[in-house]
Amino acid sequence: MTKIREIVFDCRDAAGLARFWAALLDGYAVRPYDDDEIARLAEKGLTPETDPTVMVDGPGPILCFQQVPEPKRAKNRVHLDITVQDRTAEVGRLVELGASVLEEFDTWTTMLDPGGNEFCLTEAA
Repeated sequence: MTKIREIVFDCRDAAGLARFWAALLDGYAVRPYDDDEIARLAEKGLTPETDPTVMVDGPGPILCFQQVPEPKRAKNRVHLDITVQDRTAEVGRLVELGASVLEEFDTWTTMLDPGGNEFCLTEAA
């Protein structure tokens, strides 16, 4: 039997994008850093804010944000559809968090996260 373990986002700012998605999704949070992990990062001259790989845990698959040097160049080949109760209110909240609206449709809104990754908001039925 197979199942999705992680959904991985390549990005320029792993910590910032992880915080955005943790705020977007109910029940998700950036994985806490324990003392051993903070010490491991410090040995490399890093902190949780500069960690090149940040995990976000929740009730579904783990979200992994890994820093890469190259910028995003094209439309995503895969994107997430997020169901919300009040699409208009959620669009406003996400724009305040750094997202932007790409296009509005009758039943969904296509948005870009702060890293430029497309995702869609749809209203719950």
